[in-house]
Amino acid sequence: MKAPGIQGVVETILYTSDLRRATAFYREVLGLAPMKGDGERFQAFDAGAGRVLLLFRQGGTLEPQPVATGGVIPPHDGQGPLHIAFAITAADYDPWCDHLRARAVAIESETRWERGGRSIYFRDPDNHLVELVTPGIWPNY
Repeated sequence: MKAPGIQGVVETILYTSDLRRATAFYREVLGLAPMKGDGERFQAFDAGAGRVLLLFRQGGTLEPQPVATGGVIPPHDGQGPLHIAFAITAADYDPWCDHLRARAVAIESETRWERGGRSIYFRDPDNHLVELVTPGIWPNY
C-alpha cells in the first residue's frame, strides 16, 4: 500500500543554549519575522512559503507540553551542530554574501552545484550550519 502524499516540511527545529541570542540572530541577521514565543522556552519564526523555524532552549522540551485545545506535545530535544538550509533566489545570492559580511558573519564555504544552484554556508551562534541556497541543487529544487 502506497503512503498518502506529503506536502512539504512545515517545521524545522534548532536547539539553543541561549534563546535570546539565537532569536536576535535569526531576526536581525536573517530577517525572519517572529510569530510566537515565550522568551524562555521557544521562539517561532516565519521561514517563508508557509514554513516555520522553531528555536527551543536545550532541555526546555524534555517534559510533555499540554496543548490548551487538547492533546500534548511529546518530549524532544537535540544537541550538537545541526544543519538548516533556507531558499533564496539566484538574484539574491551576491546581496546575501554582502549582507552577511557587513554583519561580520563569516562565510565558511560557497558551493556551485552541478544543476546550477549555489550555496552559502555559515554558522549561527550555537554553531549550527546555516545554508542559503538557490534553485538548482536537487531535482525538485
